[in-house]
Parts: sequence; structure tokens; C-alpha cells
Amino acid sequence: MGIGGGIALIVIGAILAFAVRDSISGVDLSMIGYICIGAGVLALILSIAINAQRSNTSHKEVVERRDYGSQPPPPTA
Repeated sequence: MGIGGGIALIVIGAILAFAVRDSISGVDLSMIGYICIGAGVLALILSIAINAQRSNTSHKEVVERRDYGSQPPPPTA
């Protein structure tokens, strides 16, 4: 789940918590909305932190070179 998934959870949770007035017996839709908002905020924070960490990595290429000067390289067996 990335940044878009976190935002989607926040939007769905806000709709459930603040806009829906229907009731289902045994189910509190506003509490489910608050849970979705919390999960969306957590997913958003985690995905931003992971993306920031990913952009800070660096890769180095190491090339080993032997310089023999004017002598030819030794024979390989």
C-alpha cells in the first residue's frame, strides 16, 4: 500500500465517520470510519518514510585495475 492507498483509506474513513447516517445493527459506522482514518494516516507516514529512505541510498561501482607500467602482464595459468 503506497501513498495513494493511505489517502484512499483516509477519504473512505472520513466519509464513513462524518457523512454516513445509516445504521446497521451491531455495527458502529463512525468507529469503523475512525479506524480507517487511523490506518490511512499510518500507511501514509510509513510510505513517506520508506520513500525518503530509498532516495538516500547510494551505489558505488568499484573497479580494480592493476598497472604494470611498461612490463607485460604475467602469464595466467
